[in-house]
Amino acid sequence: MIPKSHPRYESLRTRDLIVEGIKKGITSTHGLIAHGRGEAFDYLLGEKTTDFAKKSIEAASALLLLAKYPVISVNGNVAALVPKELIQLSNLLSCPLEVNIFNTSKNREIKIKNYLLKYGAKNVLLPDKKYKIKFLKSNRKYVNPNGIFKADVVFVPLEDGNRTGALIKNGKKVIAIDLNPLSRTAQKATITIVDNITRAMSLLIKTIAKYKKYNKSKLKKIIINYNNKSNLKNSLKYILQNLS
Repeated sequence: MIPKSHPRYESLRTRDLIVEGIKKGITSTHGLIAHGRGEAFDYLLGEKTTDFAKKSIEAASALLLLAKYPVISVNGNVAALVPKELIQLSNLLSCPLEVNIFNTSKNREIKIKNYLLKYGAKNVLLPDKKYKIKFLKSNRKYVNPNGIFKADVVFVPLEDGNRTGALIKNGKKVIAIDLNPLSRTAQKATITIVDNITRAMSLLIKTIAKYKKYNKSKLKKIIINYNNKSNLKNSLKYILQNLS
């Protein structure tokens, strides 16, 4: 049991969630390595949500509310870290969750689905090998016909750059959460939230709940005034300032 007084409490708690995810069979050992890489960037961000991340969350909220058919993509790390928040977001947007993992395993896909259902998810989809997105050779190309295949906006927290790029080439808009502003995912996504998913998700949910009262014109204005490339540059400058 980690005492809350520990200076690294949140970081250690998050690590434990990933480790528990591995024990439950929903997260791969590769996911633990990926988490460690992200954690290093979180140190450089001061382990807090920056104003730049908040701007991205605002734009992401507007884009998700304007979407005709949004879908939330879920991998093992995401399921282990923020299962309750995923379901809250899914319910708020009335959209499905779709399991999509890098190290493909039908057994693990089913475990992730059942894990989310246990937390109260209503609509969890699995990949269907009859349907795939173009420009991607890995098994991540397989998608569900009632999910990512027909989505116009895909929310892909903790994504890999190849699939982000492929989704964009398939005419979809992509919202990503990535602690590394230099990653391919961050650079290719339509909107990149440079933040820890454990902080960003709750703020995203609160912002969407607030923006639901806005009309389409106001939501569109938020997106028009947002520039992802500029935001990524500002995030990188912030990291460099912390380093110096």
